Parts: sequence; structure tokens; C-alpha cells
Amino acid sequence: MTMLMLAGGFFVGIHILISGTALRGLLVAAIGERPYQGVFSLLSAAGIVWLVMAYGAASHEMFWVAPAAVRVVALAFVFIGFLLVVIGLTTPTPTSVGTENLLRGHGAVRGITRISRHPFLCGVLLWALAHIAVNGDFASIIFFGSFGLLALIGPFLIDRKRRLQFGPDWQHFADQTSIVPFAAILQGRNSFVASEIGLWRVAAAVAAFAGFLYFHPALFGVAAI
Repeated sequence: MTMLMLAGGFFVGIHILISGTALRGLLVAAIGERPYQGVFSLLSAAGIVWLVMAYGAASHEMFWVAPAAVRVVALAFVFIGFLLVVIGLTTPTPTSVGTENLLRGHGAVRGITRISRHPFLCGVLLWALAHIAVNGDFASIIFFGSFGLLALIGPFLIDRKRRLQFGPDWQHFADQTSIVPFAAILQGRNSFVASEIGLWRVAAAVAAFAGFLYFHPALFGVAAI
């Protein structure tokens, strides 16, 4: 269990203490933007591999057993998470690496960004919470909680970086969008335009979710529901 906690601390820590602070700027100044991104990506991948291996080796002492109704609700949360993740990954947004210059154009608030300016992280948070709900053991809380904690904090770290980088351009974008899905739409700061999402993105998310259901027992040794 100690190894799992260390892995979780490493994975979350490098994002908060390196990517989310002025240390990032110092490293970029020293080695350049692309080398930094490459090294940080390797560290992130290593953190995920360490987490997975430590989770597999940890003891799974149960705190609770989720009833069938909770498992069904959790599966619905995972489906919504897949929609947010897949659509978010396939839509250029100002919060993604390499597409920040969209802030200087007129199409920044479009598609999934009308719903949330951080759709990927919102999807990961839903996925993590759903898995914590149905896996009532300490190891699962640490494993999925590490991803959930990062997904919860990540939007604020990214917002801070973009605000410092882009100033008024970022503020104009932030004023029209929200972190919490649909909050800006409900507040009247923008409107939902279904045609901007792209039917192929929704289809890709549904296909990914269906594949997840089908292959989950083979990949993880347990049924998805």
C-alpha cells in the first residue's frame, strides 16, 4: 500500500509542483518548450505505469460493497465521462497544449467548450468518482482518487497559467465559459449549439464506451457492471 501511495503522490505531485508552478517556466527557459513537454510526458507516463503496477500489487481491503443501483448509476457517469473525454480530445480548445492561440481568434467558444472549457478533465473526474463508488477498497480509493484529485485541481492550474500567459484574451474566453459542465449556458453566458459538437465525435465516444464494456473483463478481470 505504501508503494501505491508513493505512486499516487508522484503522479499528482509532478503536475501540481512542476506543471502548476513557476518551476515550469524555469525549466522551459533552461531546456526549451518542446524538450520540456517531452520530458514531462515521459514522467507522466512513468507515473501512470507506476500507479497501475502498484495498484495491481496492493491488498484490497473492502470498506463497502456497492449495491446494484449504485453500479448502474456509476456506469451512466462513466458514459458521460467518455462523451466529455472523447469529444474534448477531438475538439481543438484553448485549454489544450498547442492550441492556445485559438484565444486570439473568434472561434474559441465553440462546440464542447460551450459546455465546459475543460471537458477532458471533467470526464476523467466522473470516471474516477464512478470507480471509487463501486470499488469500496482503500487501494481503489488511492488509485482512482489520484486521477480524480488531479482532474479536480487541473482546471484551476490550467486557468492560472493561461491567465498569466494571455491576459485579456483569456479573460474574455473565461467570461463566456465555465469549468463545471453547462454552468455558463445556464447562467446565460453562452448557448448550446448541438451542430458544433459533431455527430462523428459523439459516435466515436459511444463506440469507445461500447468497446470499454466489451473488453473490460479481459483487460481488468472484472465486468464493468
